Amino acid sequence: MNPYRVIIEPVLTEKSVNQKELNKYFFKVSNDANKIEIKKAVEEIFKVKVKDVKIVKMKPKKARLGRFEGYRSGWKKAIVTLKEGKIEYTDIKK
Repeated sequence: MNPYRVIIEPVLTEKSVNQKELNKYFFKVSNDANKIEIKKAVEEIFKVKVKDVKIVKMKPKKARLGRFEGYRSGWKKAIVTLKEGKIEYTDIKK
């Protein structure tokens, strides 16, 4: 699988920015991707060594627009721990 299809976008929240100090980076990834594919994609795109990958499936949330109810789609989040190096989010090309 193309590494740019595995890694969709970085997740930039207050928690994820604070975790950079621990060499942990958060990404929104393809629902079909597994840990091995995520590790290879991060190493290829950012030229770093990955120590660990954890995956969290984010549940769909209920949403309303006026009287209409529905759900926002669920997605998959990867927490990538690096052995060494840093990731600059400007390195992502689409």
